[in-house]
Amino acid sequence: MTDVLHQRTDAARLLLRRIAREYAPAALSSSLGAEDMVLTDLIFTNGLVIDVFTLDTGRLPVETYTLLDTIAVRYGARLRVLFPRKESVESYVNDHGINGFYGSVELRKSCCHIRKVEPLRRGLAGKRAWVTGLRREQSVTRSELALESYDADYGLTKFNPLADWSHEEVWGYIRTHAVPYNALHDRGYLSIGCAPCTRAVAPGEDIRAGRWWWENPGSKECGLHARPDGGVVRAKEPA
Repeated sequence: MTDVLHQRTDAARLLLRRIAREYAPAALSSSLGAEDMVLTDLIFTNGLVIDVFTLDTGRLPVETYTLLDTIAVRYGARLRVLFPRKESVESYVNDHGINGFYGSVELRKSCCHIRKVEPLRRGLAGKRAWVTGLRREQSVTRSELALESYDADYGLTKFNPLADWSHEEVWGYIRTHAVPYNALHDRGYLSIGCAPCTRAVAPGEDIRAGRWWWENPGSKECGLHARPDGGVVRAKEPA
């Protein structure tokens, strides 16, 4: 590891320890992407009491399910898995079709709300802190992401320990520590969500180009982290 990656790793570890100590109960909502695997490794290998859960939308790639089993073997612990409410999914599909989310941004966000946002709210219920793997360089909607902020929508403190990490640093950590990761990353998938909403990214494309590729870049949030104006909570202005 480079000196910079060592420093970033130490800083993330210290922040996670502070979260576990001062903000219990806390939780990492894992998308099972590369960033969240770095955080999962830091939490499990350091014995930190931070709940780690993931959302099974019912439309995940098979490689994501394989990773869930790999995590259980590697760390001796299974991630808590939350599912959308059956009645809500049935209603959406009956009204709009199984792939209705291709029809408009509104229909796509409605699907995301049913399959992701509502289960996330259940996962975070009673928690004092929410840990995520968001990074500033991931998209235009995250360019001013705060390391720590109060999320009034969920009523807790939100931490993004990897906010200032680069893509190369994330993968440097994964390679150095042999952290398990989704096999789709080796096939050009930089950001992985539901199977019908995720594709591989061509060389030179934006990191989030493979997510909801039929939409404008400014709308590419599923509602888990977005502010009402479509962005995310920003970092504080420098003094």
